[in-house]
Amino acid sequence: MKSTVEQLSPTRVKLSVEVPFEELSADFDRAYKSLAQQIRIPGFRPGKAPAKLIEARVGRQSILEQVVNDALPNKYSQAIAEADIKAISQPELDVAELEDGQPVRFTAEVDIRPEITLPEYSTIAVQVDAIEVADADVETELDNLRARFGTLVGVERGATNGDFVSIDLVATVNGETVDEATTEGLSHEVGSGDLVDGLEEALEGLKAGEKNTFTTKLVAGDHAGEEAEVTVTVNSVKERELPAVDDDFAQLASEFDTVDELRESLRERAGESKKYEQAGAIRDAVLEQLLETVEFPLPEKVVADEVEGVQHQLVHALGHDDAQVDRFLEAQGKTREEWDAESRTDAEKSVRTQLLLDAIADATEVEVGQDELTQQILMQSQRYGVAPQEFIQQLQNANQIGALYADVRRNKALAEVIGDVTVTDTNGEAIDTKAFFGGADEDAQDDEEA
Repeated sequence: MKSTVEQLSPTRVKLSVEVPFEELSADFDRAYKSLAQQIRIPGFRPGKAPAKLIEARVGRQSILEQVVNDALPNKYSQAIAEADIKAISQPELDVAELEDGQPVRFTAEVDIRPEITLPEYSTIAVQVDAIEVADADVETELDNLRARFGTLVGVERGATNGDFVSIDLVATVNGETVDEATTEGLSHEVGSGDLVDGLEEALEGLKAGEKNTFTTKLVAGDHAGEEAEVTVTVNSVKERELPAVDDDFAQLASEFDTVDELRESLRERAGESKKYEQAGAIRDAVLEQLLETVEFPLPEKVVADEVEGVQHQLVHALGHDDAQVDRFLEAQGKTREEWDAESRTDAEKSVRTQLLLDAIADATEVEVGQDELTQQILMQSQRYGVAPQEFIQQLQNANQIGALYADVRRNKALAEVIGDVTVTDTNGEAIDTKAFFGGADEDAQDDEEA
């Protein structure tokens, strides 16, 4: 087999491949065996009919076309491997006219990873907010802990922020009840804002047995984007009574004997939480700096496929109904054109990020061990509330194991970069990133221990 490569653009190539006919002999053997199992010819057991009789029944040209179609993926993969092409999209294949006994010629156009010149990471500097634990942070932690031990008590007064209410909702559009927006006995925390727009204002001041009506735009279902009249009826109003902050509570809610000890522990917890927030801020800041620093062209088809994939999720969720999509976008305050532009911008950033981190991973020879991949699977399964084995099966069914591996590798590559970047906080203090992202010294120590 021989092939030539034509550079169509910095991110796209065209392969012209010629496969000698004799290289297809094994593929012909497999095709005949497969057809012999499918075709029933009198006088021959299944799988035993000779090739000539199969050809007479099916036709030599049909068999040739099947052989080429079956062999093409392998021949394409062989061609890009021999040419050392880093393909990042599905190829567009075009097979020339097939002639029995003649070489098979086909072309493949495919997007490739562009050449990316990486910067000296030591020249990059980012700044993030300093870690400062205020008394208010401690009190927030304390209130959260008290809420876990609080009790709900019914009240006679009207509902206000922080109360828990049981409500019935009835939504109508043009006088017709909307079933999917109608419910009974729904538990809701007033002020949480996790239901329809306008509900919180309508609930304010309502007592058990009272109702109110408001207008809102529905964001899902058959009437997404349409204005609905919603009647909310309050069945009960309860407030959460929090336990007193004293030593008894400290002993009930923790391993500490006094409130002072509990508060000190909560201060440490708040500090640890802010450290993780700071680590996330460092990661985002370094990535943004890299994206601003490194310029390279994007493969157009890869970006287009990313846009299509993201938009398809919404279109599929709305039953592939264009009218529903339009109503949904209207409810979000967007036009189709704005949605397309926003999707395009997000897709370009996503593709740029992936390509950049892949280039860094290649340059730093990042490898992902089985333990690291397993740990990521466990974390993801816990996040989605799915048993690890079931989650692995879902990934395999969706052919996403490779994508998960790539994400772990990219995150690891970014961590490698962060170890070389200068990071300071808003107080001007240098931040040691090794605690969260590791570093060369730690890697060397791991190698020695191994």
